[in-house]
Amino acid sequence: MIMRFLRNARGIHSPLLSSFFVGLSVLAMMLGDSQPVYTLPLHKVAAIPAFARKYGLPCSACHTAWPMLNNFGQVFRDNGYQLGNDRDSPITRDASYFPATIRITPNWHRESSDHQFVDSVPGDGSTTASGTITSAGFDLSGMDMWFGGTLYKNISFIVLPSSDSTASFHFESAFVRFDNLMNTSWLNFKFGRFELDTPVSEKRFLQLSTEGALYYSYHFLPFGDSNVFGGIGDNQMGVELLGHNANSYRRYSVAVVASDDGAVNLPAGKTVDFYGNFSQAFNLGTHGLERIGAYAYIGQSPTYFQTSGGAPIAGTGTGNEPFYRAGAYSVFMSNRWIINAVYMHGYENKFLANGVASNNPTGLPEGAKSAGWNSGFIDVDYQPSPQLIFTSRYELVRMSQQGNPTLPGNMGNLDAVTFGYRWYPIMFSRAGLAWFQEFSLNRARGATIINGSGITPSFDGHDSISSSYAMGFDFDF
Repeated sequence: MIMRFLRNARGIHSPLLSSFFVGLSVLAMMLGDSQPVYTLPLHKVAAIPAFARKYGLPCSACHTAWPMLNNFGQVFRDNGYQLGNDRDSPITRDASYFPATIRITPNWHRESSDHQFVDSVPGDGSTTASGTITSAGFDLSGMDMWFGGTLYKNISFIVLPSSDSTASFHFESAFVRFDNLMNTSWLNFKFGRFELDTPVSEKRFLQLSTEGALYYSYHFLPFGDSNVFGGIGDNQMGVELLGHNANSYRRYSVAVVASDDGAVNLPAGKTVDFYGNFSQAFNLGTHGLERIGAYAYIGQSPTYFQTSGGAPIAGTGTGNEPFYRAGAYSVFMSNRWIINAVYMHGYENKFLANGVASNNPTGLPEGAKSAGWNSGFIDVDYQPSPQLIFTSRYELVRMSQQGNPTLPGNMGNLDAVTFGYRWYPIMFSRAGLAWFQEFSLNRARGATIINGSGITPSFDGHDSISSSYAMGFDFDF
């Protein structure tokens, strides 16, 4: 059976199969005695073979390259994971069918960052100097366990327990959705923890390396900022009203979410934030589907808390100050090319930008201002066949105004590039397997990126360069 698989795979993409063994040889030579200190980011969302099993469809019916959706997949999702046939209801399914999927990615990766704080004499904290930190090794990503489907006609659900690489779980998504209210696709209601209707989904894109597996534009915060908001790429807690026409060419989403960045147990403030996205698609015949849209997130973040024994009390955040993210985007398809372009402008009130409680204005630095920046990215993917896709992305962040005027005007400016490929030797209705290789590089002006969002000054004020290389097998079942 294994030999038959190898023969079939060789018949599909023999150069790639050869590259696989070459890659393993190169990998063996690269392995050293350094220990890994990074893990690949959590997937957070996955394609669900359970839906393909339910309807007897191949994964390619909903995905250009899983987990990225095509328009049919978008329509299926917009319709509440329904096709409008007799298979929608869970009552009609065999009792042995269960709508579940698992996904994990065993991998080998290498991480490197320069201009970091290190001890020039290991163990002696008084000898701190600028140095490069490099680590490499075999690893696991986080794991997703995705349950989803219909509870009844026009009532659907998603529950996604997700873990880090040590199997420490949290609920990435958990919501119930009511569809086609008043018998129209323009009124659908979602309640729980869910992904915002972002311009390009960060949960379904193809990059997996440590530096490349998120959009910096979605999460960026300037140096010294105290905003609890982690970015529009994070799943949020709240309600969403969304709608679309029959083919999902025209879509809208309006969400009201807690000002806790999707956290549970009310850890931060007592206010709500608002998000909206509107888009229109056009079919250009042989070129495919093109989409343009605009979006905005408008919120408030607490600047101080009620305390007990000097420690903040969860859920008592106050002194709320405003911030927003807004922009426009386009999705362009032409033959085998997929090009996503997103622009964002970010704004932070001066109290947030300087990490100062609004009841203590004297704590602001002299001449304090609100912070602002412009950011964006362009994804360019080329798919010569349904089983192979080449990916690339360039992203930038440019500060237009620092909250603290004493900071260098370009501190935190970022350039990031990612490129790689994914090959799918298996694309069945019951399982999927992708072999990927990816390299990512980012450069931050006078700073170091922290967890893909906030920044801190580099040790010696020089630009910090970080890189990731990842290679592994991404599979779900």
